[in-house]
Amino acid sequence: MLISDIEQAMSTELVPGDVISIPANGMVMPCDAVLFQGTCVVNESMLTGESVPVTKTSLPSSGDEAARRYNMEEHKRHTLFCGTHVIQTRFYAGELVKAVVIRTGFSTEKGQLVRSILYPKPTDFKLYRDAYLFLLCLVGVAGIGFIYTIVLSIMNKVSARTIIIESLDIITITVPPALPAAMTAGIVYAQRRLKRVGIFCISPQRINMCGQLNLVCFDKTGTLTEDGLDLWGIQRADNGSFVSAESGMAEERLMDTAFVACMATCHSLTKIEGELSGDPLDLKMFAATGWILEESTEEETALHDPLIPTVVRPPKQTVSERNQNRLELQSGEIGIVRQFPFSSALQRMSVVVRRLGEKHMEAFLKGAPEVVASLCKPHSVPQTFTETLEKYTRQGFRVIALAHRQLESKLSWHKVQTLSRNLIEDNMDFLGLIIMQNKIKQETAGVLAELHRASIRTLMVTGDNMLTAISVARDCGMVRPQETVIIADAEPPKDSHPAAITWHYVDSPAQRGGADQAKISVEEETYHFAVNGRAFAVITEHFPQLMQKLALRATVFARMAPDQKTQLVEILQGIDYTVGMCGDGANDCGALKRAHSGISLSELEASVASPFTSSTSNISCVPSLIRYSEDSFQTSGALISNVRLSSVGGLKLAASPPITAQLSSCTSKMFSLV
Repeated sequence: MLISDIEQAMSTELVPGDVISIPANGMVMPCDAVLFQGTCVVNESMLTGESVPVTKTSLPSSGDEAARRYNMEEHKRHTLFCGTHVIQTRFYAGELVKAVVIRTGFSTEKGQLVRSILYPKPTDFKLYRDAYLFLLCLVGVAGIGFIYTIVLSIMNKVSARTIIIESLDIITITVPPALPAAMTAGIVYAQRRLKRVGIFCISPQRINMCGQLNLVCFDKTGTLTEDGLDLWGIQRADNGSFVSAESGMAEERLMDTAFVACMATCHSLTKIEGELSGDPLDLKMFAATGWILEESTEEETALHDPLIPTVVRPPKQTVSERNQNRLELQSGEIGIVRQFPFSSALQRMSVVVRRLGEKHMEAFLKGAPEVVASLCKPHSVPQTFTETLEKYTRQGFRVIALAHRQLESKLSWHKVQTLSRNLIEDNMDFLGLIIMQNKIKQETAGVLAELHRASIRTLMVTGDNMLTAISVARDCGMVRPQETVIIADAEPPKDSHPAAITWHYVDSPAQRGGADQAKISVEEETYHFAVNGRAFAVITEHFPQLMQKLALRATVFARMAPDQKTQLVEILQGIDYTVGMCGDGANDCGALKRAHSGISLSELEASVASPFTSSTSNISCVPSLIRYSEDSFQTSGALISNVRLSSVGGLKLAASPPITAQLSSCTSKMFSLV
């Protein structure tokens, strides 16, 4: 496609199959489109609630991955979604950044979100269901009274005007017309009170439901704990064993290691208006190295080959005079040739790099420790890997593992672009662990204690490591020190072996004082189950009858994918829980929408997926929402109770005062509460 062949068109004229050009200065996407040429940096906060820009790469043009049929979930990193903001694009040698339209209108991701807001899935709430049934009974009673009054009046030869007035009076007495208005008034005033404390609502009918919450699910990172991460230390591996832990990256001898090179290159950072931008974890990790990132400008890319890499180099002040030449050759400039973005399903990301002056390329891998270790050579993984990982995760640290591999020298730059991810992320050498500290918010423990005193159950649903999640659950009071945690692990069917579940005690009384104490602890119900995402998938598929029983005693759900969080909410609702969900809006949008009461702590556009949004970035909003919603719920219950009592004398015609007077009295009491 030449530049002269481009036509301008209205976004409303786009149809699937059209090829669009993304301008260099970015745009707001009017449709869902697949990127097949060039690279884009996109802000997807409108859909995900995550303000961190993400890099979208073009679809593979060759190899096994290119032969696969397009799938929205599998190729999400190549898809530009409607409503998201393309911040900047990269094109080379005068080529345009191009994408193919795949969905428009309400069929897009944004359209489905808007549709779910306009036409939400009906929520089954006992108060409303009983109220409708009761009003239906009143209509039946009113119908009988209406017919009885007409027949009796005709027999007594009453005038037609009097018959009409008395007959209609029966209906207004039995079925009060002011009831919906009075109930709505309670919801409106509750909504105003919530607004005063910084809680905003887009679904007022859910306010009464919040007053009946008996279970609240919490995300971990950004909800129970702080958003930011601090680098606590590193644990490098050398010749199949761990060296002593180091508290930082200040030592000069570390600058010439593959470990630091991996930290400096294995990320998705980019420069926007001269400032580094990307995932907070990547920013902290890259800042700890002190390296410098440089990206080619538009003018430079127009003069060279399309494969111009992003370059990272160590700071000059860390290079001493006596070894300057050696470092320039061995660990000077490193170009990032290809990047495989982080995938929550794979729990890892990787890059292919080339050092200045070297003929061969290298691959660096970063991700969840268990996943990275499974992709490494067995002899390169220290024998104490499991014990070391458990030591840090028990203390609540977030642990990231790194790995490295030297690729074959015959691989060219163009050949690397066609290789599949699985071929590169295999047979790696284990480099070590990065230990990140994620502190608990000050308000977390107090709020959870308040909910516990109110007999409201609390759960943690996170994508983090299991032992890290259990440690945070103990620190914030969700699991008490004397209580036992039992991890439910499950294996899918393999070969001739059926699916199986195993149980592991974590810091249980059995470990502290024998199996008898563990048995007593379980019998006294002072235990909690913990389930990871893999076990959750196996149990729901192969042991569905056990999942509901497990959900009754489970407190920690770790390594959970976004769709699994939504599935968990549905399971809890299926066992008659009124479920609340509190998250930061990033990976919790589905669960926030599906819960009876979803509370987003993010003020980004993705918060529209949640019925409630809090302007405060901690969970102190949850008790406030329940408290004010309960007042509205009690008001609605009082109104229905008054209607029920007054309807007893409904057929006595003149025996009771008009129900509207009683409703007015009840409404005035509600106003006094406000």
